[in-house]
Amino acid sequence: MFFRRKRESVQPEWVIVGLGNPGGQYEGTRHNVGFEVIRRLSARHNLHLSERKYQANFGVGTMRDRTVALVRPLTYMNRSGIAVAALLDWWKLPPERMVVVFDDMDLEVGRVLIKPFGGPGTHNGMKDIIARLRTEQFPRVRIGIGKPPMAGADYVLSPFRDEEIPLIQEALDLATDGCEWIVTEGVDKAMNRVNSVRKGE
Repeated sequence: MFFRRKRESVQPEWVIVGLGNPGGQYEGTRHNVGFEVIRRLSARHNLHLSERKYQANFGVGTMRDRTVALVRPLTYMNRSGIAVAALLDWWKLPPERMVVVFDDMDLEVGRVLIKPFGGPGTHNGMKDIIARLRTEQFPRVRIGIGKPPMAGADYVLSPFRDEEIPLIQEALDLATDGCEWIVTEGVDKAMNRVNSVRKGE
């Protein structure tokens, strides 16, 4: 007797994607704050990234009565769109039901901004996602890592300085909350709650 293969994942209502580079050597670097938010959401909601498909680790579970997928692409940053586009197509979800979390050199360290749509700025991961999806119409959570005093590539792959760590820890907590608020309360309410917060408050 033959059995139909079980689908690997429950159908999510929302997808939260954290951007970063895979590999232990990149942990704790500025470019990997998106991965860190996914880690915090995973721990907070006991939602494990135990599945692997389309060059991504992901897990689907419940977040405050919403079915949410947490995604961490396994490609390097500038090819993040490969996993994102494939997973959205597999789940048959429009880009508007996806939140992307990433580092932003145009924001001071510790600043967090939620936007409902927009361009990629200088971020190569966002450039690739937008190019592959052919749309900018999806919410994003931007985490400030500050202006680089050195070449941009070297800067984003560097760790935070000791005096920056308290600021970025607060920002990561706020970004984690912001992701929850987007999927449970909507983008507008999440923006009102997050965008008015200044570092150190």
